[in-house]
Amino acid sequence: MRRLLWILLAIVTIALLVLVLQQNEAALAELSRFDTSSLETKIMALALVGLIALTLFRQRFSHALESVLIWIMLAMLLALGYTYRFELREVSERVLAELIPGRAATRGRTVEIARASGGGFSVAAQVNGAHIPMVLDTGASAVVLTHEAAKAAGLPLEVLNYSVNVDTANGRARAAPVTLDRLSIGGIIERSVPALIAQPGQLRTSLLGMTFLNRLESWEVRGDKLLMRGYP
Repeated sequence: MRRLLWILLAIVTIALLVLVLQQNEAALAELSRFDTSSLETKIMALALVGLIALTLFRQRFSHALESVLIWIMLAMLLALGYTYRFELREVSERVLAELIPGRAATRGRTVEIARASGGGFSVAAQVNGAHIPMVLDTGASAVVLTHEAAKAAGLPLEVLNYSVNVDTANGRARAAPVTLDRLSIGGIIERSVPALIAQPGQLRTSLLGMTFLNRLESWEVRGDKLLMRGYP
């Protein structure tokens, strides 16, 4: 407590010295409009009141000061978080993209996806607002949805016509052509995307094929990252 009192006294003394020095500086013409002697008197009076308060409430002062410092630190953290909210969001997206397979990290018009542990690229996509896991397949000429994914996306399964032959891991199968109202990956959104729906039981995972990739400005695999860039 004594150390704190000496620190406060030193601060008050330095403040008074600064005021006295500033009074003699002609460059600070703005101070000439004020009565500096009156200002010094007020500061000294406030310092005296502060010392009296410290003497009367010295047992509670340390707890009060600790609470004030905690609130000040919280306010500063909130201010910093709000000021750098966009940068922090980008950092958090990149961290989550590294930890969660298929999660996209968006930077401007570029979407970045980390390679999955199996060696391929899992992609967390949204089809008509429904979350649909996909696998990047550059050999697929179109986006291909499983029967379950098409149902989750609200596509009209009862009127499908399985008229297109497709090659899958289980062999040749038939699929139905459809048009997806909206297909989005991260910040990239494409509308009216041609796609296929595989027959029930013919496909285990939906495929992200060329009817989506060909709409991008560019895409590439760079090391363990899949980089996709959409048009502005």
